[in-house]
Amino acid sequence: MSDGISIGTGGGKPQILDLKRANRHGLIAGATGTGKTVTLQGIVEGFSANGVPCFVADVKGDLSGLAMAGSPTAKTHEAFAARAKEIGDTDWAYADNPVQFWDLYGEQGHPIRTTISEMGPLLLARLMDLNEVQEGVLQIAFHVADTEGLLLLDLDDLQAMLVDCAGRAAELTTTYGNVSKQSIGAIQRSLLQLRTQGAEHFFGEPALALRDFIRTDEYGRGIVNILAADRLMASPKLYSTFLLWLMSELFEVLPEVGDPDKPKLCFFFDEAHLLFDDAPKALLEKIEQVVRLIRSKGVGIYFITQNPIDIPDTVAGQLGNRVQHALRAFTPRDQAAVRAAAETFRTNLGVDVATAITELKVGEALVSLLQADGSPTPVERTLIKPPKSRVGPITPEERRVMIETDAIGDTYDEAIDRESAEELLAAKTQAAAASAAAAKATTEAERAEAAQAKADANAAKVAAREQAAQRKDDAREAANSPWSRAATSATRAAGSSIGRQVANEIGKQVFGTSRRRSSSGGLAATVLRGVLGGLFRG
Repeated sequence: MSDGISIGTGGGKPQILDLKRANRHGLIAGATGTGKTVTLQGIVEGFSANGVPCFVADVKGDLSGLAMAGSPTAKTHEAFAARAKEIGDTDWAYADNPVQFWDLYGEQGHPIRTTISEMGPLLLARLMDLNEVQEGVLQIAFHVADTEGLLLLDLDDLQAMLVDCAGRAAELTTTYGNVSKQSIGAIQRSLLQLRTQGAEHFFGEPALALRDFIRTDEYGRGIVNILAADRLMASPKLYSTFLLWLMSELFEVLPEVGDPDKPKLCFFFDEAHLLFDDAPKALLEKIEQVVRLIRSKGVGIYFITQNPIDIPDTVAGQLGNRVQHALRAFTPRDQAAVRAAAETFRTNLGVDVATAITELKVGEALVSLLQADGSPTPVERTLIKPPKSRVGPITPEERRVMIETDAIGDTYDEAIDRESAEELLAAKTQAAAASAAAAKATTEAERAEAAQAKADANAAKVAAREQAAQRKDDAREAANSPWSRAATSATRAAGSSIGRQVANEIGKQVFGTSRRRSSSGGLAATVLRGVLGGLFRG
């Protein structure tokens, strides 16, 4: 292992990237077709040979050639051999690199997954292009899930959680702030768009273990992790958010190591402008924080972009190692980029940077690297060292063999769906529905029983009234029958005749037989006849 990586030769001397300063980040910039990919390939080879694992996004498929040694029969052989001779690289020889292939979609490499919880509401809001209000509702959903012990692993879990929050909107609004169903509906629509972009392949388990990124092979060479990003580039926000998540995870998980002799991992972010396009202030602050602090975790971040002004000043100021390929100055923006790039290099009186940037040939760059004392070298016009591995993509068959025989094996190839928020909320909903159904059944039974009792009481009242009426009718009918009337008439007649006779006899005995009666005696006889007559009539 050497103390540095040869970038090329400029100003009559090698341009060496010091491994002790490699975690101070870097920038590789230049217009399309100026040689950025070949420069990147050579730098990755140097890191791997020195035992430093790397991660690189392969947006065009060309970087898969890192897995295979170059060939003397390749079209580029003569040019590469001539360049190696020109810069005095007598040790240059074709060589391969230990490689692991990854793919969010699981087609050209092992699947990379993370959970919704690990991604977090900030990056998800960026991924779904949510406004501040919707992001606030999403944060509430995350907080409620965390409070209630609901795991958010995949998009189905998040969708179920949002449905639950919508059903409890009034309760949550009182506790956490406004939770409108309109905002939840907007988030749900964004989730649907994520599904159409294939993001559901990214969220789930088994989640990526970062230790599988930071490995060396049996020869001590750093493993090169290549992400197949050609299809992923069709969803630029998913691409940039994934890489930002990966950087953030490295920052959160890795321990502090200060300034190591060499980086623990070097991270190459191609098409870096996608990370910053339309990024909200909170996200830019997070990126700046990660770039500024992750070096103490032993991680170097290298941005690859066409135009150096695509990188915000707060981030560009952290990039100590710079390789600038040719820029075109056809438009005012291009001219501004040339001036900006020229001003970022340490001055070299022998190099007119602003002029040189527009004159650089393919495979030539302006280079300024950090020295051992941390200061940048004066900018030099440099011939870039040719790569040792294949320039261009490997074949599908070669890729398949390497995927099947690498150290990762089938660890990530099969998705796992364990019990999480979706299942728990579904069970909760089913339990509530069953309880409601039981309560409803009990209530209906009680209502039916009460209604039956009331009906029975009414029927009893009606029956009692009918029986009373029937008795009256029977009595009236009996009273009005011919035999009853005949008996009554006879009784009356008998009572009238016999009564008078009895009364006369009693009167004679009591009051005497004289024809002349006193007035009192006559009155008493009359009363007595009335009483006796009534008795007989009764």
